[in-house]
Amino acid sequence: MSKPDPYAALRIRDYRFFIAARFCVTLAIQMQAVIVAWQVYEITKDPLSLGLIGLAEALPSITVSLYAGHLADIMPRKKIIITCISTLLLCSGLLLGFTFQPEAFFVLYGVAPIYVVIFISGIARGFLTPANFSFMPQLVPRDLYPNAITWNSTLWETASIAGPPIGGLLYGLFGISVAYVTDVALVLAGLFLALSVAPRAVPPSTQEESVYAKIKAGLRFVFHNKIVLSAISLDLFAVLFGGAVALLPIFADEILHVGKIGLGFLRAAPGVGALVMALYLVHRPIQKNMGKILLYCVMGFGVCMILFGLSTNFWISMLVLVMSGVFDCVSVIIRGTLLQTLTPENMKGRVSAVNNIFIGSSNEIGMFESGLAARLLGTVPAVVLGGFLTIGVVSVTGWLSKSLRTLQRVE
Repeated sequence: MSKPDPYAALRIRDYRFFIAARFCVTLAIQMQAVIVAWQVYEITKDPLSLGLIGLAEALPSITVSLYAGHLADIMPRKKIIITCISTLLLCSGLLLGFTFQPEAFFVLYGVAPIYVVIFISGIARGFLTPANFSFMPQLVPRDLYPNAITWNSTLWETASIAGPPIGGLLYGLFGISVAYVTDVALVLAGLFLALSVAPRAVPPSTQEESVYAKIKAGLRFVFHNKIVLSAISLDLFAVLFGGAVALLPIFADEILHVGKIGLGFLRAAPGVGALVMALYLVHRPIQKNMGKILLYCVMGFGVCMILFGLSTNFWISMLVLVMSGVFDCVSVIIRGTLLQTLTPENMKGRVSAVNNIFIGSSNEIGMFESGLAARLLGTVPAVVLGGFLTIGVVSVTGWLSKSLRTLQRVE
């Protein structure tokens, strides 16, 4: 039996352009997250204002997700991707424009203009996520799904590593305008790369006629598939309770005392661990015990959040965040493989939309939860409590879902 080619998916031209476009856009989004978070915190000095950034993005994303998934199953997916990236380019341009005359915006309106732009970008990302998810498997053969998903995660993690420190360094060394100019340039590059991917035909439609019936069919698929539902639910609550990303500006400023540049490295640390693990899994894919590995890794993520919340040393905090990325990467790849393999081609958009509501938007809602908990309990207790809640969710899920606990592999 020949050894699988770890670079098989990368040998396909359109797939290379697709993940390159996603890399540029993700890099820009990660940079922008650090720049916006520090900018808002400098203006308000309020932890809840950081949580509101996540809420401003999550609410529109959740609102449009189900309809966005429906569109991704009936419209050319490339057209949706191009429209969404163009909208993100407009949002980056607006954030840049605000920096030219800040007194005209922030003195009069506070940080409201930033929230408005983030709200618009949330709509775009709500449509972009199911389109990306359902377009990627059209670019590679079915037997290369695991390889393509792993490389997709690898490039995403690389962007997650590079984006925060680049954003922090540019903001700290050259100012906010230069940081936003770089953000705009990266989104523009992503748009040109996405335009270079050849379009694909829309998959044959499912039998349902109305929009409501099609969306209902997607929901029914997720909620009737115990393995998919368990995996999505597990990550939903882990991300909701275990994410400390929204509070990193406070840790960087008041607890670890490392400033804007240190914030960038803290944001990048999980990505470092995730990238190392993703590269390992490209060459050594998970062959068995997928369910137990998923449960243990989400539990490990919760433990890392507890340790991070208790740490007052920058290097220990960095190490713990790196390990959190290692655990999170395994979870992302297993869940992605489950969804891509078990979901019919003509239903991928709708199932991805449900996943986006559960997972993608829970990142932003988790930011709001973290900000609110920090306001009520204090920053450190909020993070530590979130870690313990994550461990509790894993324990309950493992106990209730035998199908996930005993899952070996997905063919």
